[in-house]
Amino acid sequence: MTLPRNDTPVTTAPEAAADSLDLARAVAGLPEQMEAALASSQATEGAVDGSRIANVVVMGMGGSGVAGDIVSALAAPLMPVPVAVAKGYECPAFVGPTTLAIAVSFSGNTEETLTAATAAHDAGASVLAVTSGGRLAELAGEWAAPLYEVDSAIPMPRAAVGAISVAPLVALERAGLLSGIADWVDSAAAQLRTRRNAADGDGAAADPLEGIVRAVGNGELTPVFYGGGALGAVAAGRAKAQINENAKIPAFASFMPELCHNELAGWDQAGRLADGSPLAVIALRHDFEHVQLQRRYDFTHGVLDGARIAVPHAELHAAGDGPMAQLFDLIYQVDVLSLRVAAAARRDPGPIPLLEELKAFLA
Repeated sequence: MTLPRNDTPVTTAPEAAADSLDLARAVAGLPEQMEAALASSQATEGAVDGSRIANVVVMGMGGSGVAGDIVSALAAPLMPVPVAVAKGYECPAFVGPTTLAIAVSFSGNTEETLTAATAAHDAGASVLAVTSGGRLAELAGEWAAPLYEVDSAIPMPRAAVGAISVAPLVALERAGLLSGIADWVDSAAAQLRTRRNAADGDGAAADPLEGIVRAVGNGELTPVFYGGGALGAVAAGRAKAQINENAKIPAFASFMPELCHNELAGWDQAGRLADGSPLAVIALRHDFEHVQLQRRYDFTHGVLDGARIAVPHAELHAAGDGPMAQLFDLIYQVDVLSLRVAAAARRDPGPIPLLEELKAFLA
């Protein structure tokens, strides 16, 4: 079935589950978080000389690693040097004395990021750290590297998306590789407040995502997020991760136009019609999509409707002035969506015991 396009605000999570870390408050405070990060970053001592930088690599994992994706999507198209994103233990082989390596770890103790950042430093790269403390802050001191401090009061890395993303952008601007970040943040914060204020009204009554939220929370559907271009791909990846971590539910993400070359062929799925589709597609749309992506979305909607087992699908649309505003508008919407799914599933969106078990196992 086709669900209506969603031009209504995403609303706050229903009071159906505990939120022990008050992530709902952290999500609602995203515009203020971005503004505070801008002020803090602009006041940070030390800057890298961009005239000697030939390439940039952003290192990070999980809720911190999304900073690299955001920098790549927003800044890379405007910068005179290439930007790479590294998510893992390995430092790219090209890293050397003309590299700016930005290490992002909210806790400062992410082992993959520490390993890669140390390798970058040893290779002669200019390193700067974005963290709330931990070993990464200690290394920044030992290396005399600029340290962009993130507010440690933020409850979890995934709730610090504004802080960990604004800091690298400001660092790139201070290196002379980018400009206009304050205006970007101002526009994004204004749009987020508009979205937040709208959600406080009565726009939730006709929310076309309510059925999908309830079905995902009940385990009847698994969400698949589609994003177009670089901005949409970041938003889709963020949505997947937030459903995984906040609702503790599987989710998947793909991006246009690549999915039209492979994944699209898989929607004419086999199975018993009586069972219905096990999947639902949520498209994350923005105004900076290539003109051909609109036609690809239209075709994809027809495929989903005409599949042997019709696939439920809906859209979230970004608003705001500029790419950063629209990207963070989508991030805000999917963050709130994940909290709604967690509430429907009656799961606390805060702690993730399984990941703590993994850390203990690796230790």
